[in-house]
Amino acid sequence: MENKRNFAIFILSYGRADNVITLKTLKKQGYTGAWYILVSDDDKTYGEYIKRYGDHVKVFSKKDYFDKVDTGDNFNDLRIVLYARRAVHDVASKMGITHFLELDDDYTSFQYRYPDGGKLKIKEVDLNKVIPLYLDLLDNTNSLTIAFGQGGDMIGGINGRNVKKPIGRKAMNAFFCRTEKILPFAGRINEDTTMYTVCGQQGEKIFTYFPMMVIQKQTQSQKGGLTEIYLDAGTYIKSFYSVMYSPSCVKVKMMGDKHMRIHHAIQWAYCSPRILPESYKKR
Repeated sequence: MENKRNFAIFILSYGRADNVITLKTLKKQGYTGAWYILVSDDDKTYGEYIKRYGDHVKVFSKKDYFDKVDTGDNFNDLRIVLYARRAVHDVASKMGITHFLELDDDYTSFQYRYPDGGKLKIKEVDLNKVIPLYLDLLDNTNSLTIAFGQGGDMIGGINGRNVKKPIGRKAMNAFFCRTEKILPFAGRINEDTTMYTVCGQQGEKIFTYFPMMVIQKQTQSQKGGLTEIYLDAGTYIKSFYSVMYSPSCVKVKMMGDKHMRIHHAIQWAYCSPRILPESYKKR
């Protein structure tokens, strides 16, 4: 992969040493750069990770980050990704890595969606070509983070709103980061939504390019990871963490078509300041 930066991919994983799907997908789609799997020392299977992946495994201790993150509650359950999202910056810094892509461990495909003949078509991408483009965009715009889209962002197909307006002010799941600019994730769960809504109100530049997306396993369909805590908490509690942090622009509502569920909803007019084009500048 042609890239002038000291870059690596970090896969955040827990309890899935025998099934790091994202790593298989990276190899399938031609990625040849540096990669590491970040695990915590409270994971009973972290020894299995080391046995399988050797020096590619980086281990951190959640207790080192109790005072560095805000869970938004006083619960004692440590089965959350919040600590790893903070630790990855320190791990990367100690390794001399300047830029990284932060991924979950359950991605089955990296795809590009594009209109062709009145339909929205799919093409799996060459990550070695895509990643440097995202890093250039991250640096040239001085953004806090830039993310891949998700499958749900393209609901509606060719007539979907994210086809007509392909860039959004959110960031979820897959984050391009500069090591020195720590993403202030907060809240026990829904930490990504809380991060981009709080930071959005503070004027940080956070973007998702929707047509380039990650496809992942259905939520709560696998053992390990965050499945157990999602099953324990439910989607109402999950969504309400972001309401607590950003009540002026986040609410909960019913979402879906035939099968309704509770989900967060962002009122963007009250979240991220609008970016005006140069043509409005007074000269």
